[in-house]
Amino acid sequence: MPTVITHAAIGLGLGAALRPARTGHRYWLACALLPAIPDADVISFSFGIAYGDFLGHRGLSHSLAFAVALGLATAWTVGWWEKRQWPETRLLAMLFVLLAASHGPMDMLTNGGLGIALFSPFDTSRYFWDWQPILVSPIGLANFLSPWGWAVIKNELTWFGPPTVLVVGLLLLHRRWRSRLRATTSIAE
Repeated sequence: MPTVITHAAIGLGLGAALRPARTGHRYWLACALLPAIPDADVISFSFGIAYGDFLGHRGLSHSLAFAVALGLATAWTVGWWEKRQWPETRLLAMLFVLLAASHGPMDMLTNGGLGIALFSPFDTSRYFWDWQPILVSPIGLANFLSPWGWAVIKNELTWFGPPTVLVVGLLLLHRRWRSRLRATTSIAE
């Protein structure tokens, strides 16, 4: 898996680039947590659930169905808590589903593990992309604070850092350009 740090950083970057007009601490927390939450499935090891099982690591929690359910539930909760109107909550839902769904395809870029059950519960087959440049992250804090963990961080900075900065930068520039265009158009009228 890419590290939880990378998942959260991608979420915060996309959250910044695609943010709605109104944001608060709940919004930013959701942006950081939604892409990382699927890895909470490692707790399944404590309950004797095997890695390759339906509820095991990279199983159901890494699927698109789980991402849709998680994103919609989070958008509804944030919308309700912050008393947002339906159009604003609908935009949050689209963004939150995208953020939650980013996890599985990112993990499919790694070079280890059993693959991702991307289409679970409908298809429990596990998938990788044909191209797997990302070093698989060790599981557990002790293993993460090892030479392997540091190698993974450097690898992720190489592969995710520049594309994330580029995509987020372009989205922010586009957003700025659109707001200037709107301001110019409203002045001309």
